[in-house]
Amino acid sequence: MIRILIVDDEQSIRHTLSRFLLKAGYQVDTAESAIIGKQMFVAKPYDIVVSDIVMPRMTGIELMEFIRTIDTQCRILIMTGEATVETAARAVTAGANGYLNKPILKEAFLADIESNVRAVEENKKKEKISIQKDQYRDLLENTVAASTETLKRSMASIIHLLSDVTEYRDPYTSGHQRRVGNLAAAISRKMNFTPEFCNMVRAIGYIHDIGKMIVPSEILTKPGKLNEIEYKLIQMHAQSGYDMLQHVILPKNFAIAIGQHHERMDGSGYPNKLKGSEILFESHILIVSDVVETMMTHRPYRPALGVDQALEEISYFRTKKYHPEVVDACIELFNKDYYSLEDSLGEIHIPL
Repeated sequence: MIRILIVDDEQSIRHTLSRFLLKAGYQVDTAESAIIGKQMFVAKPYDIVVSDIVMPRMTGIELMEFIRTIDTQCRILIMTGEATVETAARAVTAGANGYLNKPILKEAFLADIESNVRAVEENKKKEKISIQKDQYRDLLENTVAASTETLKRSMASIIHLLSDVTEYRDPYTSGHQRRVGNLAAAISRKMNFTPEFCNMVRAIGYIHDIGKMIVPSEILTKPGKLNEIEYKLIQMHAQSGYDMLQHVILPKNFAIAIGQHHERMDGSGYPNKLKGSEILFESHILIVSDVVETMMTHRPYRPALGVDQALEEISYFRTKKYHPEVVDACIELFNKDYYSLEDSLGEIHIPL
């Protein structure tokens, strides 16, 4: 049975929310402070924690940070009476999976709980994938002294696995990363880069959205227009991808290019508003590939816009937002070579 912990220093809120959940058939405990909630979680971990932020002696953010040190799977929802971009961003950084605005409405609250219950159940199904991921990581560490070719194959397997794990959370854009990676490799070939460079860019493209693993799945699959807070959370994925990869056993340009794939030539991008040559050339290729693929394919919030509109976008902002040489190669690839987007696995290359 799903186990839920309600943490709030207001007795009325604890009583009301626990009553909602008990009637819905969940197993519920309550804690009147974050300190007590911490003690209860250590004694018997919970599947879902619903916590207020502002509490005496220990905040809900601090409680989340503690929980994340011992449990990465627990779903954490914050409650706040004053939702702001800063509050939401700080909560997600600390490990929250969503936020609830006070006063809490029964129907909306139970819907959020049900959504997170499904996520808990899916996480349990993903344990096999997590085990495989650990096995691949262990394999990589244990084969450092082995032949270069064996090590390359191991690293390629990890790239494929990370790509699959990332896209598993967002079925509506399944194949997006592979299509971007394959398009980036095709553009690189058109620009006469070496096969090794082309396949390296493909590998980067295959995991360029890995930072979205920190974004609540409810936001990734939202069919309507995102509000300001949700959009800010989405924007965090580029920096999060960089943070995830900068210390793993991959060339530095992987983390850098992933962190830069939403930058723009004129400095209007994010997260660091880089300009021109401040952006890696691998990133310039990834930027154009990502924009074109995104416009050409369906999204939960709009239908596919098609190749003509995508090429018009990069042509119109050639030099201003997108690297002119990359834009020219991409347009020629579609107009003269009749390139077609495809998400099959291609050869990848990880420089050692």
